[in-house]
Formats: sequence, structure tokens, C-alpha cells
Amino acid sequence: MDLSILITNPLINISVISWAAAQGIKTLIDAVKHKQFDRRYLSKAGGMPSSHSAVTCSVLLTSYYLYGFNSPVFGLSFVMALIVMYDATGVRWAAGLHARAINHIVEYLEEEQSPEGQRALRGLIPKLNESLGHRVREAICGAGLGFLIAMLGHFARQGMFH
Repeated sequence: MDLSILITNPLINISVISWAAAQGIKTLIDAVKHKQFDRRYLSKAGGMPSSHSAVTCSVLLTSYYLYGFNSPVFGLSFVMALIVMYDATGVRWAAGLHARAINHIVEYLEEEQSPEGQRALRGLIPKLNESLGHRVREAICGAGLGFLIAMLGHFARQGMFH
């Protein structure tokens, strides 16, 4: 099996670069904010900027550059970008709010329990991840990052950096 497509396909390359850039920026913002490096942010969902938006928008613009506005690849990229960003700012954001509420409820219930009861409760309901989705501004910043990376990739493919 020829795996060279993984390094020669511009859509795959731009998506990986966009994801890595968004996660790196997210990690840097968290490190500055909390004055310490937390490597979990390198793969964490949620936060500023949205890696979901960065990936889908970089693929969207790259597919436009490579195949044109009327291509099926561009059409599919457009639809997927809309779905992913809607999901990240709507459904996943709401799921994060639900996780926060459940965590508060469990903490309240733990106060009334013995240590054994607290362990049993946490065994039944572990602390839930509250950072699942994105605020609209996080999605917009991620989209902007994705577009910027796609433009830089396009200029690099055209040899405009020589």
C-alpha cells in the first residue's frame, strides 16, 4: 500500500497543519493565562481558537484553490465546514454546559456523603469534560486561522515565497 498520499495530498497536509497550529495557539493561550504549561491542551477540545473551524476552513479554501468553486470537492468541503462549525458552537457547546451542571450537582451530592459514598458516587459519575464546544468568536478565530494557513499553503505551492 502506497502511503505517500499522506505527505503529497494538499488537503490532508493543510488540515494537519491547521489542527496543529490551532492546538498550539490554544496551548500557548492557556499557558500564558495560567502561567504554566499543560500538555493536555495540545489535544483538548474547546477553547480559543477552534481547531474544528481551522481544519474545515483550511480544507475549504484549499479545495477552492485546487479544484474551483464548482467542483464537488469544494461543495462537500463547504457543507462539512458549515456542519462542523454549527455543531461546535451549538450542540457541543450545549453538551459542555450540561457537563458543567452535572459536575456541580455531583459536587453538591458529594458534600452530603461519607468518604465511601463520595468514592462510589465518583465511580458512578466521573468528572465530566466541560470544554467540548466553542463560543462563536472561537469558531470565527479558528476559521480565520484556517483561511490564513490555506492562503499561505497556496502561496507556497505557487512558489511565491522565493
